[in-house]
Amino acid sequence: MHVARNNEGFLEDPWAWSAEIAAVIAAESAIELSENHWEIIEFLRDFYKIHEVSPPSNRLFVKAVKERFGEAKGNSIYLMQLFPGTPAKTACRIAGLPRPTNCL
Repeated sequence: MHVARNNEGFLEDPWAWSAEIAAVIAAESAIELSENHWEIIEFLRDFYKIHEVSPPSNRLFVKAVKERFGEAKGNSIYLMQLFPGTPAKTACRIAGLPRPTNCL
C-alpha cells in the first residue's frame, strides 16, 4: 500500500488516509495503536474536517484534547505516553494530517 508522503513522513493528501495506513505509520515509530490512540486520532481527523488545519502547536493540541476529553487525557504527560516525541506532530502524522505549523 503506497501513498505519497513528504520527507517527514506526512501524507501529501490527508484524504488518502486509512486505518491501515495509520497502523503502518505508527509502526515506523514503534507505536502499537490502542483504543486510546484511536480516540485521539479520530478526534484529530474530526478537528481537521471542521477547521481544515491541524492543531498548530502542542499547547493548542493539549488544550483541544482537554476540552473534548477532560483533564485526565488533556495533558502533556498522557499525550506523550501515547505519541512520544512531539505529541501533536506524531499524532498528526499517524492521523494522516498535515504537519502542525508551529511544531519543531
